[in-house]
Amino acid sequence: MGELVTRAAWAWLLLLQLAGASHVVYENLDTEAAAVTVPTSIVNPLLRTVYHFQPPKNWINAPMYYEGWYHFFYQYNPKGSVWGNIVWAHSVSRDLINWEALEPALEPSIPGDKYGCWSGSATTLPDGTPVIMYTGINRPDVNYQVQNVAFPKNRSDPLLRQWVKPEHNPIIVPEADINATQFRDPTTAWLSSDGQWRLLIGSAADGGARGAAYVYRSSDFRQWRRVRRPLHSAATGMWECPDFYPVGTDGRRAGVETTSAPAAGGSDRVKYVLKNSLDLRRYDYYTVGTYDQAAERYVPDDPAGDDHHLRYDYGNFYASKTFYDPAKKRRVLWGWANESDARVHDVAKGWAGIQAIPRTVWLDPSRKQLQQWPIEEVEALRHQPPVTLKDTVIKPGQHVEVTGLQTTAQADVEVSFEVPSLAGAEPLDPALAYDAERLCGVKGADVEGGVGPFGLWVLASADRQERTAVFFRVFRAAAAAGDTKHVVLMCTDPTKSSLTPGLYRPTFAGFVDADISDGKISLRSLIDRSVVESFGAGGKTCILSRVYPSLAVGKDAHLYVFNNGEADVKVSLLTAWQMKKPLMNGD
Repeated sequence: MGELVTRAAWAWLLLLQLAGASHVVYENLDTEAAAVTVPTSIVNPLLRTVYHFQPPKNWINAPMYYEGWYHFFYQYNPKGSVWGNIVWAHSVSRDLINWEALEPALEPSIPGDKYGCWSGSATTLPDGTPVIMYTGINRPDVNYQVQNVAFPKNRSDPLLRQWVKPEHNPIIVPEADINATQFRDPTTAWLSSDGQWRLLIGSAADGGARGAAYVYRSSDFRQWRRVRRPLHSAATGMWECPDFYPVGTDGRRAGVETTSAPAAGGSDRVKYVLKNSLDLRRYDYYTVGTYDQAAERYVPDDPAGDDHHLRYDYGNFYASKTFYDPAKKRRVLWGWANESDARVHDVAKGWAGIQAIPRTVWLDPSRKQLQQWPIEEVEALRHQPPVTLKDTVIKPGQHVEVTGLQTTAQADVEVSFEVPSLAGAEPLDPALAYDAERLCGVKGADVEGGVGPFGLWVLASADRQERTAVFFRVFRAAAAAGDTKHVVLMCTDPTKSSLTPGLYRPTFAGFVDADISDGKISLRSLIDRSVVESFGAGGKTCILSRVYPSLAVGKDAHLYVFNNGEADVKVSLLTAWQMKKPLMNGD
């Protein structure tokens, strides 16, 4: 731990967010688990992730980052693996990969959070003082939500072990026209060119029908006043965990710090991203648009963007947050991969929820969407040398096993595919043109097609009874003037991922906005025992899926390249590394 305190300069990000509609305290978790028969396959310790952030046991839902050294404050139940008894746990890291746990940072202790310390963010004041802002519950009968603030007790302690809550809490309370049970998750604040601090709070308008991000302003970081009209709203239901940040328009991976970014509507150097986590759907959606600070308005570039949603990730990914990392001049995205099986399964496993691998995020050169890629630090976990597969043609109906790793249950796999001809691409059903997930459900990994499905079978058993498919499929859509437009579907199909009955195994899918006229497309998959986190076409489409195999565990997990289309598919190059175990909270 001593080497963790050698630097005193810090920069902030924090996400602590709400992760369930029912915040119930469960008193008799062990008794409840014992009363229900739970499949032994899902409690196998070999299914516990190795290099994705996870505390030693029990329930989590959120992360944090803090300059050069990284701090991770997260909502955690020390008494069980379901929601309840929540404290703000605290872990620290030098590299976002190796983590060490500290004592909890916040617990309910004042009237403004007596009945719960919920989600929040952190900001660094101009004098370097870090400040946490978070949602508290101050009434026992309803989830009446107010916003509080906390400061470090001792700024000279670089690990920030202790926090104090000033007497002027709560600093923001819901006004009469706001539903106090839908008023949470303050964003990181930013200091604007007019000398005013600004932050957003997630809420709802029009009786809950419209999600809304309300702007609050302050000149002293103590007294906050709401801008009457939301920064933006849409008919989606309540918005949780809003996030708002600038991105450069030059197509580079370099991030933009919020305070230094232009905020006028006419700037062509930056665009802004507004993200919301939809309480009703449990997915994260975003739009790219323009922010006018004077008008306090954000306008998406795509008028249909609030209807045809872009998502950070088309799988198990929720309540995310970005931060600007000044040390590496990048914007980093955190996301939470929740559990979707029965609560008794979580109790039996002894854990629930992990963090996705942190991702660098930037604006695609098209300026229409974001791209994401695992942070470079994760590559330090790669065992050397890797195994490779090169210039290998996979014929229709064939599969090829990738061998040479001690285990592929924890691996990093990068593969470049090449399809010599797209002539056999099947027509895209117009009724499914905006519903990738449904399309994947209809055209799954085992449904033969023209060009695809082709991709990887990961966490597969030797006899392939169990396998999780991550694949592409190319469709032909009608275009103007009779031209042919190719549409690429990326899908994770875990319907055969386990022989254990009753598990949640939906297909996840997104369309890939990539030019495949040359027949080339790439895929990267981070495999971590019970997690498959995949990036298509250089991170244009991402899918994280939780799977719990019963046969493909540990050294019994296999990796294959497959092709169930009618066209040949060439693996130009596949490189696979076994991943080492980092330091993970003493686990």
